[in-house]
Amino acid sequence: MTFDKIINRTNTGSVKWDKISELFGDKDLLPMWIADMDFENAPPIKKALRHMISEEIMGYTFPKDSLYSAIINWQDTHHHMKVDKEHIQFSPGVLSSIGVIIQALTDPGDGILIHDPVYTPFAAMADRNNRTVHRSKLIIEEGQYIMDFDDIETTIKNPKVKLFILSNPHNPGGRVWNRNELSTLVELCIKHEVILISDEIHSDLVYPGYQSISPVTLKESYKQWVITLHSASKTFNVAGAKLSFIIVFDERLFKKIEDVLQLTELDAVNSFGMCATEAAFSESEEWRHELLAYLELNRQTIMAFFDDHLPYVSYMTPESTYLFWFDASPLNIEPDKLREFFVEKGKIALNDGISYGPNGQAYMRMNFAVPHSVLIDGLNRVKTVFDSSVN
Repeated sequence: MTFDKIINRTNTGSVKWDKISELFGDKDLLPMWIADMDFENAPPIKKALRHMISEEIMGYTFPKDSLYSAIINWQDTHHHMKVDKEHIQFSPGVLSSIGVIIQALTDPGDGILIHDPVYTPFAAMADRNNRTVHRSKLIIEEGQYIMDFDDIETTIKNPKVKLFILSNPHNPGGRVWNRNELSTLVELCIKHEVILISDEIHSDLVYPGYQSISPVTLKESYKQWVITLHSASKTFNVAGAKLSFIIVFDERLFKKIEDVLQLTELDAVNSFGMCATEAAFSESEEWRHELLAYLELNRQTIMAFFDDHLPYVSYMTPESTYLFWFDASPLNIEPDKLREFFVEKGKIALNDGISYGPNGQAYMRMNFAVPHSVLIDGLNRVKTVFDSSVN
């Protein structure tokens, strides 16, 4: 694959490229914000989609056994998770799945616990469904986030808290939670009768030396308390195809979720998503390996750039994802003004840390899943921002 290839995505309906004027107030920006890669899709995925279109009739479809097999084999091979067809449910996206689970397993006014900072829509989905958001601050230790289990237990023992939504691996920090951390978290959830939702959408984008772990693989008893969410959308850049899957081992939880999926018809997923997912998981492993090698090059480049040119700026080494989380506090800019400051001084669109929770307010998030030349351009723009204010 030619990951160096520059692809013009303007005027294609791309959220990343065509929404920047509306969202950032300036159309002439380099977009390095939303978690969307600027790389050509894997050839097997494009081939499968072209073949589907050549059938000429876009009628009603259902998940074929070959799709289930692709998912089952992928989870077994990459995550050591033994899954049967009867454990899998489909929805258009991970956020759709979270919304369904919230409605299935909680009532209005119930509490949902999340980390702080963490992927912004977790809180938004709870708010939209009239649930109460509780946040547990992540602690920085040796330059990485760790969980504060005392703080988690203080909140989770509240009988109104029914769910914990975990970003696993963590977005935006890129942290890969280890076996001990995950076991401790699940044990706390069991102790206080809270269901853990493990969002593992980034779990196939992990760098050398790290291993993403699904909590349900740690103990058989955890399967009654953990719901796993996954999709090919992040790893293979097919978010527009709209397909994710929910893995539920507990029959009682499965039935409750199934009821809401059927009530809302969110289980009626589209043909393109099923086709793209099957091709991704069954035929695109070589492409994923090439992608990870390229992302590793970009990861090393971005860290070396900060070390050499912005040594006073701290950052978190990404253990997974293609997202770079750096501390913008040396700018001495109000957190709610940081995004605008990067737009004005650097002509670059980044995610501001405050949107991920109060504990992330000093940070900015940068997407480095771009051609290497674009990354260099983006890094120089970030340097321009710091040079304009710090020096």
